[in-house]
Amino acid sequence: MSGFLDDMARSSTLRVTQAKTRVSLDDMERRAKAEPPSAPLRLSNAGFDVIAELKLKSPAAGRLGEQSDDWLKRVTDYARGGAAAVSVLTEPSRFDGSLEHLRQASSALRPLGVPAMRKDFLVDPYQVLEARAAGAGGVLVIVRMLSRSQMTQLLDVAAEHGMFVLLEAFDAADLAAARELLELRGGNRGDPSRADHILIGINCRDLQTLEVEQERFEALAPHLPGGWPAVAESGVASAADARRMMRLGYRLALIGTALMHHDDPAQLLREILATTRTVES
Repeated sequence: MSGFLDDMARSSTLRVTQAKTRVSLDDMERRAKAEPPSAPLRLSNAGFDVIAELKLKSPAAGRLGEQSDDWLKRVTDYARGGAAAVSVLTEPSRFDGSLEHLRQASSALRPLGVPAMRKDFLVDPYQVLEARAAGAGGVLVIVRMLSRSQMTQLLDVAAEHGMFVLLEAFDAADLAAARELLELRGGNRGDPSRADHILIGINCRDLQTLEVEQERFEALAPHLPGGWPAVAESGVASAADARRMMRLGYRLALIGTALMHHDDPAQLLREILATTRTVES
């Protein structure tokens, strides 16, 4: 792993250890099962979708938006702009996130029919239960951080609770590990009716410098496991960027910084979706 992911894994392990002293595994599972179902991830038949991200702070870019910004309104604007899901950062030390943000976002999104996704550096199935108990309909799982056994446990708990998973890769080795795991499981092959609805993502950020390297999307596109919806993560800031991702074979884009900086994120989302859903691939 990189130094950054090492740090995040240690921090995540400490957080989950502390969380288990406050709420037992059995109690957290009961809370997860008692939570009303989340809206499912619905991918448009028009062919391209966006996971919009609530990210208050970035290690690379610092604070995103003003302290006084109404972030909950931004979340609902994402939904009204056509987002397929809203990713909510819950990592506190580098991203200023929290489970409370996830809980509030999930509650605001439920009547709009859009699921929230917990984006964090998950290392333990307990954290998937935390996400479901906070109302989330999906979680991020980072291939580079985990053994196959750990990934399997996280995916199993997500499937048991009807949650989708964004399985994140950074390079060809990560994609090979993801492909092996998915093929062993049988995978969803893009079928959202299956309980184990899995997306496969490419994060084009360099883990040493945290700089965006958009050329990775093209270089890694041939290595994507066939049949699973592919997500372009980081570096997509405009309709032109999204259109390029679509032409490379990506089915979705996860967009955070550009939407957080935009005064009218719903309008930017509508522009991206209108362009990617009408242009020939």
